Amino acid sequence: MIAQESIEQLKSIVGPNNYADDFESLKNASSDYTEDLSFPPELVLFPSDAAQISEILKLCNVNRIPVYTRGAGTGLSGACLPVNGGIALSTKNLNQILNIDTDNFQVTVEPGVVNQHLKQALEPHGFTYPPDPASMGSSTIGGNIAHGAGGPKAVKYGTTRDYVLNLEIVLPNGDIIWTGANTLKNSTGFTLTHLMVGSEGMLGIITKAVLKITPKVDHELLMLISFDQAETAAKTVSEILKNGFKPSGIELMERNGIDIVLKHKNLQFPQTTEDAFLYVARFRR
Repeated sequence: MIAQESIEQLKSIVGPNNYADDFESLKNASSDYTEDLSFPPELVLFPSDAAQISEILKLCNVNRIPVYTRGAGTGLSGACLPVNGGIALSTKNLNQILNIDTDNFQVTVEPGVVNQHLKQALEPHGFTYPPDPASMGSSTIGGNIAHGAGGPKAVKYGTTRDYVLNLEIVLPNGDIIWTGANTLKNSTGFTLTHLMVGSEGMLGIITKAVLKITPKVDHELLMLISFDQAETAAKTVSEILKNGFKPSGIELMERNGIDIVLKHKNLQFPQTTEDAFLYVARFRR
């Protein structure tokens, strides 16, 4: 249990409109998309900047209060679940795109920016952010980085890890550091940036991210290929790549999974008996 004195101090750091301790809010912060697991925190905080997060972590470090960073809650690993109580620290209010620098092929964002919103903001500039997790319409950049998210476009463009240049991090003791450099090539010192990618909130809290961006493509060709067996579909992926064809996206979909989605969304699918399908995409400028 968090001492009442500490709870009041935490509330004062973020201000009266940026915390929640009612039943519904605690319940919402108790789970993500990981099965039916639920671990309510004792308090949910919505800080607005790195300075507030620094003060929160200093206090929690001294008083041994568990802290669980929460983005959109779309993760499948349970990383944001408050298994030991404590506080859930939401990045909901850190949702600004701070700078789009097309001359240097990079963008600076806060962790609460939704992946798809970033893509939409880059479109008028003729650029895009390639990492494409299946939940890009709801997952946040901070969560994508914390999980090292991939997605169907990873076969050509790589995963989130390949697009992170620099991170502003608040360490557990409250120190604020930058992990890398705002350059496309950087070989100085330890690769702290890549250490943070995929760490799922264990090493610190991301408060800003400098990401690589690329010129957007004009057209996308899509193919849906059916197979009698999932094993054959999986082998076909290797054959596609060995023959020099590098699609911008490729995804294996089994029939059972498709049927579940169709039932849930009340959708129809072509009447087929195939067991598996390959979704293959290719971009052209």
